[in-house]
Amino acid sequence: MRPFTFIGLLSAAALASAAHLPPRNYASHDYYAIRLTSSTSPAELAAHLGLTYDGPFPALENHHVFKAPKHENDIVDDAVQELKRRRRKREVGMEYHVLDSVGFTQKQKLKPRHWKRSQIPADPKSKESDAVKTQREIANRLRIKDPIFEEQWHIFNVVTPGNDINVTDVWTQGITGKNVTACIIDDGLDMDSRDLKDNFFAEGSYDFNDHEDLPVPKLSDDHHGTRCAGEVAAGRNDACGVGLAYDSKISGVRILSGDITDMDESLAINYKMDLNDIYSCSWGPPDDGRTMQAPGILIETGMITAVQKGRGGKGNIYVFAAGNGAASDDNCNFDGYTNSIYSITVGAIDKNNNHPYYSEACSAQLVVTYSSGSGDAIHTTDVGANKCTAQHGGTSAAGPIGVGVFALVLQARPELTWRDVQWLAVMTAVPFDQPSDWTQTPGTGRTFSHQFGYGKLDAWAIVEAAKTWKLVKPQAWFWSPWMHVKKPIPQGDQGLASVFEVTEQMLKDANFERVEHITLTMNVEHQRRGDLSVELISPAGMTSHLSTARRDDEAPYGYVDWTFMSVAHFGEKGVGKWTVVVKDTKVNSMVGTFTDWKLRLWGECIDASKQKPRPLPTGHDDDDHDVIVDHPAHTTSIVIPTPGTKTGSVNPSDMPTRPVNQKPSSKPTNTGAQATETPPSPSAATSTSSSSTSCATASPENFLPSIFPTFGVSKRTQIWIYGSIGLIIVFCGALATYLFLARRKRLQSSRDTYEFEVLDDAEDDENSRMLSGGAAGKKGRRAKRGGELYDAFAGESDEDLLSESEDGGGPYRDRDEPYDEKAAHREDGSDAEGSNASGSSGGKRQ
Repeated sequence: MRPFTFIGLLSAAALASAAHLPPRNYASHDYYAIRLTSSTSPAELAAHLGLTYDGPFPALENHHVFKAPKHENDIVDDAVQELKRRRRKREVGMEYHVLDSVGFTQKQKLKPRHWKRSQIPADPKSKESDAVKTQREIANRLRIKDPIFEEQWHIFNVVTPGNDINVTDVWTQGITGKNVTACIIDDGLDMDSRDLKDNFFAEGSYDFNDHEDLPVPKLSDDHHGTRCAGEVAAGRNDACGVGLAYDSKISGVRILSGDITDMDESLAINYKMDLNDIYSCSWGPPDDGRTMQAPGILIETGMITAVQKGRGGKGNIYVFAAGNGAASDDNCNFDGYTNSIYSITVGAIDKNNNHPYYSEACSAQLVVTYSSGSGDAIHTTDVGANKCTAQHGGTSAAGPIGVGVFALVLQARPELTWRDVQWLAVMTAVPFDQPSDWTQTPGTGRTFSHQFGYGKLDAWAIVEAAKTWKLVKPQAWFWSPWMHVKKPIPQGDQGLASVFEVTEQMLKDANFERVEHITLTMNVEHQRRGDLSVELISPAGMTSHLSTARRDDEAPYGYVDWTFMSVAHFGEKGVGKWTVVVKDTKVNSMVGTFTDWKLRLWGECIDASKQKPRPLPTGHDDDDHDVIVDHPAHTTSIVIPTPGTKTGSVNPSDMPTRPVNQKPSSKPTNTGAQATETPPSPSAATSTSSSSTSCATASPENFLPSIFPTFGVSKRTQIWIYGSIGLIIVFCGALATYLFLARRKRLQSSRDTYEFEVLDDAEDDENSRMLSGGAAGKKGRRAKRGGELYDAFAGESDEDLLSESEDGGGPYRDRDEPYDEKAAHREDGSDAEGSNASGSSGGKRQ
């Protein structure tokens, strides 16, 4: 171990004050990310453990970086556990120890690269129409001379007018992204490109793969980040095309060109959050229909820090590409980056407003915008001094278009918070007449689809709305207790339903006014994870498809502390019964159990003066996980359509006026299609207190008068239940009658053999003599035998017998022992897929 010295301490202090942590060499050293109490000196911990202190995290409060020469064991965690062991054995006292200051520790492990999310289609052929004349007039008015501007159909579509981002009228107002910086977290950025060099912002850039100041593309496929950057901020010049925010600044953070750790990704995810306004992330875990992967605690903490402290406390904007795994039955709710409440998840549509085969659907998707499909792709900047591409696509290309639009929004209204931007996207996105599960949401009256979110981004509509938008109050939240279900899941169309009722008082106590995001953390044991699906039904009747079945997901376990998210409930009050329905969609030998779940509501507070920011995650946020609350669950025949199976049109009132680009005059006239069957509301629930739980099934018809309970089941099941109860009552009555008659017969027999008459005083002596004789003895023996027969039934009253006959026979009695799935499959790298981000695989979405 490297000895700790005072000179080393001075060196560490100097490093701590530097702009960056020293470059990390994972070949020769191991690194630790540690959170310490504010009163503890990092030098003291380093001296105690023989570590070298590299410095503090630039953005995460009380987080520090230590290193040691390469070794097998975990020095910090081993020391902490050893201290706990010695205390348990009373080998040391309970007085303060420097290791008591360690709140979080993680030895860093290299993880495979994320996937870039771009789709390269065949080289399209240019098409022209009469709209070209209008396009050229706009170019002349704005002095746009870029050679491929006329090919950039996503900016101005001359083939299918109206199918574009609708940005040119925003530019004519002078809103072009000035004073806004977008950071492309990707595989580098070619700052020497003529299209980007004037807008490149070096101070907000860094290379976390090679630990250098400039994120220079070096590998043969390091063109992804440059292409994304061109969509956002390509300058108005004579090179290639223009970006949507062509006067904005563009920075680059390089992470996709090599293996990195959670620590490096956390440093990257909010790099220079006081200088960078928006982060563009066109990457994520593999879109293979088999992977479930979420960011680790350090990365999540980095994002929360950015939305609380970035942009002067207004919060940085995160934009993530939805993913390209739709053809593999993938769903963006299995990606912990795209289903984060801090992310704006953007899916893709093509130039004809069609849904491309690759773009994933999920309840966490907020909006869609343009990308490759129908024989064309996005035309943008490429790596090289004056090089362009016509082959940028996938949701990788859709995300940066969203980034460019949000840069325009922030110029128009700089004081918007990160949640205001999400609200504006919800309220101004344009639904369109394409088959999907379009549903009018009860909270906002907007139309939502799992394929398309709230619709396609419209630059003009969102910028206009931003100018007069009333800022939302700070974020509040309400968390339910853990609901312990522990029931087998029926197979087929049936689902296992569990309900939690949120009362008005609960939300008042939480200072909670209205819903924005819903997250649901759950544990489901199953022998084949891909067979599962989950729906969440709000008190207002809105259904979110939290998960869908995946044909290639063969994981031999279900969901282990996995958090799903939905944006379909924006604006709802949240009061009432929230129903989660878990389905085992395939009838086969693979079975499962719904273990438990926890509901979280995130939204706007009631009183801004009382609301505090969300505490940073500690890794112990679910310490109440094993607190058992009585929560029975029943099967139900709720049948909910899968996303994409319904068709419908859109109400034209949902579509903002579009003043430029010769928009089509004909508009759809029908309202969004609703689900064919509204899920019935639960009829029976158990409620206790503000932390109570309730569970029920769909309300069936009753075959008896209404005074009799339905038990929340069908007529057939009611007949079985009441028939069983009737048989039990008849049996108990017959048994009681038999016992009564047997006893009477026994007593009658005794009276027939030994008749007693009232004796007068004269007969007392004789009576005494007889009692002392043989006849009395015989009577005594016979009486004792009768007592033995009676005692054989002692304690077995009619109620006792009924209780025995019903023991374990009720339909709701659970005799199963709980299975500790978290211990078996906790996603800390022990899963076959390496579900923890520190051991995960991922990449650019291409």
